[in-house]
Amino acid sequence: MADPYEIRLPALRIRQGQQYIYTFGVDGKQIHDFTTVSRAHRHDIELQGYQRPEVLSHIRSIRRYLESDGAMLPNAIVLAFDDRVKFEPVGSRSVVEYVAAGELVIPVDESLSDDEKPAWLVDGQQRSAAIRDADLAEFAVAAVGFIAHGEAEQRSQFILVNNTKPLPKGLIHELLPDTKGHLPAAYAKKQLPARVLTRLNFGQRPKGEPFAGRIATPTMAGGYIKDNSVLKMIENSLYDGALYQYRDPEDGSGDLDQMVLHLNYFWTVVQVTFPEAWDLPPTKSRLTHGAGIQALGYVMDALTDGTTALELPKLGIERKIEALAEYCAWTSGSWNFGGDEPRRWNGIQNTPNDVKLMTSHLLRALR
Repeated sequence: MADPYEIRLPALRIRQGQQYIYTFGVDGKQIHDFTTVSRAHRHDIELQGYQRPEVLSHIRSIRRYLESDGAMLPNAIVLAFDDRVKFEPVGSRSVVEYVAAGELVIPVDESLSDDEKPAWLVDGQQRSAAIRDADLAEFAVAAVGFIAHGEAEQRSQFILVNNTKPLPKGLIHELLPDTKGHLPAAYAKKQLPARVLTRLNFGQRPKGEPFAGRIATPTMAGGYIKDNSVLKMIENSLYDGALYQYRDPEDGSGDLDQMVLHLNYFWTVVQVTFPEAWDLPPTKSRLTHGAGIQALGYVMDALTDGTTALELPKLGIERKIEALAEYCAWTSGSWNFGGDEPRRWNGIQNTPNDVKLMTSHLLRALR
């Protein structure tokens, strides 16, 4: 194995507010010598990494293009460096004060594991993989780098860089709880609900937490309840329901412990009342379907709004949810919404109209 060495690359340092970015060219064949592709995964319940899995078919198509005549990749890859990477200015000052010419000095040590390398690939994963695999001696690419202070900042940059791309919503939901820094308003609004969802999903299943391990996310492949269904239920309650009492509307923070306690109490009642329907996937149960999760979320708000988590046992929720059983067709039979013909149990779809229809039906039954 070769001794550690340095790669020195001509670069421009560009000041953006209080931050610096570095633009440079680099041989794509060298990128993986000092860069790790940090994919989303979990160690115990702590989220580590943030990249989508490589799409092999896309990589193969890029590789075929690269091996053809006249291939060109004009879009820059984006790298997050740690503080082992240095910029050394050279020459005289630029005619504009926000740009400086110099060299980017990147240490390379082949003995390091991937998670110990000094750079992370924020954008350009598939392009870099295609270059790595292509039958080419070298292929230079444009790159933009920045010094990141911890993985939370890398996650934030990853979300912002991919903001205009069709990034999978499930991946966004997993990244948001541990992301710091400025986020677009739509993502910032979902950050607190996403934190609650993560706490629910990674609770202790032996203790009976109803959602533990059941919410499908990129790192919880065994889950069967759609993360977006649970996220909508939490978000509805946070902004206009029972969970609002735990939220600070000024800064968007909230008491996560009390929110999780509140949700776990109510949904444990649901789980105990409808155990078979709760253990089935949405294709076989409308309870774990988006419509059921959201509709019962509104039932939770109607029954528990204004009551703290510690006071919930006094409300007799168990009796009220049990009384709903005769009005529900979670896994068989038909829904009798009144007026129109009865709807088959699986005729309910995850649409705003059907969610509203089921919600109204259940709230009428409560009364």
